[in-house]
Amino acid sequence: MLLADSAQVADRKLYILGGGLTVIGPRPQPLGVAIRIEVPWDRANVAHQWRLDLLDEDGHPVSVREQALVVHGRFEAGRPAGLKPGTPLSVPLAITFPTLPVQPGKSYTWQLAIDGVTHLDWRQSFHVRAAQPGQAPSPPPAPGA
Repeated sequence: MLLADSAQVADRKLYILGGGLTVIGPRPQPLGVAIRIEVPWDRANVAHQWRLDLLDEDGHPVSVREQALVVHGRFEAGRPAGLKPGTPLSVPLAITFPTLPVQPGKSYTWQLAIDGVTHLDWRQSFHVRAAQPGQAPSPPPAPGA
């Protein structure tokens, strides 16, 4: 998983702009989450559910209008013709946000789960810079953002 200014998937490849973010803000900004899931050969052609949760620095879900900020979906990796048996299959995902409901001076973590299972290395943390003295506070995220 990688945080970026922008991320998208095209032709089964991840396209990442400004990748490797660990610090953002303090002003609202777009953010992309780029994920490459490696599916074992023997799990091909099996549907899987993925879920991405935004957690605050205490490990609690971040809410938007009293709803946890969660993105989820489904994927299924197929075996391309001619692929050597045993070769892992790659599934690229890109999730983009125009802004996030984050506060300056705080840290957050994206946590990925697949089929209800998660691991410590399936997370990516980032920090939001503190507002500088005299700097206008960041406006709240727009409704629906």
